[in-house]
Amino acid sequence: MHIKDKLAESARTGKPSFSFEFFPPKTAQGVQNLYDRMDRMHDLGPAFIDITWGAGGALASLTCEMVNVAQSVYGLETCMHLTCTDMEREKVDDALNEAYKAGCTNILALRGDPPRDKEKWQAVEGGFQYAKDLVKHIKKKFGDHFDIGVAGYPEGCDDQRDQEILMKHLKEKVDAGGTFIVTQMFYDVDNFLSWVNRCRAHGITVPIIPGIMPIQTHAAFLRRAKWSNCHVPKKWLDALEPIKNDDAAVREVGKGLVAEMCRQILSAGILQLHFYTMNLAQSTRMVLDELGLTSKNGTPTAKALPWRQSLGLHRREEDVRPIFWKNRNKTYVARTQDWDEFPNGRWGDSRSPAFGELDAYGIGLKGTNEQNIKLWGKPETLRDVANVFIKFLNKELQSLPWSESPLTSEAEEIRPDLIDLNKRGLLTLTSQPSVNGVKSSDPVHGWGPHGGYVYQKAYLEILVAPELISDLIKQIGKDPGVTFYAVNKDGDLRTNAPSDGPNAVTWGVFPGKEIVQPTIVETVSFLAWKDEAFRFGTDWAECHPPQSRSRDLIKSIMARWYLVNIVHNDFHSTHGIFDILKGFEVKNMDDLSGTIKHDTNGYHQSNGTPELNGDYHIDDKAAKNEVLALN
Repeated sequence: MHIKDKLAESARTGKPSFSFEFFPPKTAQGVQNLYDRMDRMHDLGPAFIDITWGAGGALASLTCEMVNVAQSVYGLETCMHLTCTDMEREKVDDALNEAYKAGCTNILALRGDPPRDKEKWQAVEGGFQYAKDLVKHIKKKFGDHFDIGVAGYPEGCDDQRDQEILMKHLKEKVDAGGTFIVTQMFYDVDNFLSWVNRCRAHGITVPIIPGIMPIQTHAAFLRRAKWSNCHVPKKWLDALEPIKNDDAAVREVGKGLVAEMCRQILSAGILQLHFYTMNLAQSTRMVLDELGLTSKNGTPTAKALPWRQSLGLHRREEDVRPIFWKNRNKTYVARTQDWDEFPNGRWGDSRSPAFGELDAYGIGLKGTNEQNIKLWGKPETLRDVANVFIKFLNKELQSLPWSESPLTSEAEEIRPDLIDLNKRGLLTLTSQPSVNGVKSSDPVHGWGPHGGYVYQKAYLEILVAPELISDLIKQIGKDPGVTFYAVNKDGDLRTNAPSDGPNAVTWGVFPGKEIVQPTIVETVSFLAWKDEAFRFGTDWAECHPPQSRSRDLIKSIMARWYLVNIVHNDFHSTHGIFDILKGFEVKNMDDLSGTIKHDTNGYHQSNGTPELNGDYHIDDKAAKNEVLALN
């Protein structure tokens, strides 16, 4: 979505919005840490983010990668910076093509700073002299695909302090096709508002977005103010000087100063605030909280769908996904990124026939072995494994091998039931409670347009020991309102689903729209998820040294146990799905010898496949043939 359209919507509703700027880190670990931070900051609800471009495109490939990840994986509307500095026309076109393929529709066109080894800025041969030339080139080559922003300097820039000349240049950039302006950072709000009035007097009518720099530390505050040559009001200096050596106090006082400046801006009718985060979250979050612009429960203030949408190329209209990847958004996006079309309206109407192979997309457990052992410990019994899951449910852990995000507030009402299952050796991977017609504005379960109602069936995905699987399936068979799938690592699939078609487990009813069914359970997707689920567990095992008790234990679970999903199709039933599992328990969970099974060569194997009625069995060969046909 174009930023100008987001700004127009904010103006129409009178609701303030905000955005974040990030820059490419210098190390691989820094990049991963920033991705994690971007993921968390998504839930603050930014209208968009932007990602900077190094002088001369020194970090060009990383900028393009970050734009792609932000758009496709994290569903963040992203604006890519693009500069003229040391950029031949071919480099510019390569960057624009990468942005296009990433689904990016917004560019901030800048002349840029000179590289550090050059005192003055100069255009390269075949490059662009001014930002206005870059704007014209983008418009000529891509038409209206990109919304183009330009920079504004209320207090001048490094090589030009004359405001009349700068105003003339700004007008030329806007006339060339710029549709919004992002300003350099400032702390003098009176000067900024006066500059805005001068822009309007010069016929510049496009939206102006003020650049806000939160205060992290006193030294950084002074350094950045000096770097940008911005005036700092005496009131600010007097407030911060006495506490300059107390970083926490500086952030607290700085929060109040910056928030008051933002209030003045909002009161003047400028409803978009752009935060220069410096790749940090705390100070920006503090200002937003002070302004009352963040949600109280830490979830996005509005969700179009119950899962996070990707904004990658061709994915903006995607509105149906299998529930299995509920806690693994990144891997679902990766494994489907080569699809030509994505499900819209109904699963199967426009779905590509194949999920990507795991190794082709780097699907697997992240983090080093040392980090993962520190996180999840060294389990030696099934009780130890179950306790890892229980710690996650008690919010003592932020992730599991199968869940890249912390437990959500949605699970709160069934959390005691989930903890009880794990205490009995039924390891819970994914779940959702039933919901019977709550408003779409509900802070926990709500999604979609205002004025609607949302529903969902109870869903549970668990790892089940092989000695329990036969009795569990018989128990499920007693309730005709419950459907299940069960599969082991080797592909032995059992189900009572009436067909391979989708079973909607989440849906919404909204004024003037057909019923929306964004989350489903179906056979082919479950088989694709099966490979991933067992891969994560195997990767967890291999974090531990060979021949270690922990590695043998986890590998044995992955080799022998069944991955089971259960849907209670009566959405009025809150705890019926847990009633089915009453009385099921793995014995001897503290036994050091009872969990691991070996064959004579030391490899793990089950003690045989449970005998089941034919009504509940799809043989391994048939399942594999189905997957092969789809690939």
